[in-house]
Amino acid sequence: MLNILMLAAAAPQGAPVSPFEVNFGLFIWTWVVFITLFFVLKKYAWPSLLKATVDRERAIQAQLDEAERLNAEARATAEQQEKALAETRASVHQLMADARATAEKERALAMEKTREEQEALLARARREIDAERERAVAELRREAVDLSLAAASKLIGERLESDADRKLVMNYIGTMGEGN
Repeated sequence: MLNILMLAAAAPQGAPVSPFEVNFGLFIWTWVVFITLFFVLKKYAWPSLLKATVDRERAIQAQLDEAERLNAEARATAEQQEKALAETRASVHQLMADARATAEKERALAMEKTREEQEALLARARREIDAERERAVAELRREAVDLSLAAASKLIGERLESDADRKLVMNYIGTMGEGN
């Protein structure tokens, strides 16, 4: 109770003592100030606030539209780049296949040329060997003829050096070579 008395004594005159008590004078003045402030704000502040809000909304919508357009362009560019990359890869694969085929052809041609050169070199070597063998055989025949003539002349006691004697021995040696 003492608390209530202290509150009543401390409360200024005209102020409610309890929070549930209504002061109609304060109530009316509060509404008058509120309505006046409402009309002043409606006339002067709200149009500029509303205009700023609408302008901001339009700017945001324009930015969203621009972002959507740029996003679509980026997607289109990315698709074009993917297509170009795929075409480039296909082109590179084709070039690599062509290069491999060309290299294989060149290698085959080089191998064939080398084989032909080897065969030509081998044929030339064989011809040279045959020619040398023929010369060696001819040389051996001449020496055999000379030795035969020398041996025959010792046996006969006279020297056989005429061309007829040589021809006779050559024919004999030739018939011996054919018989073997």
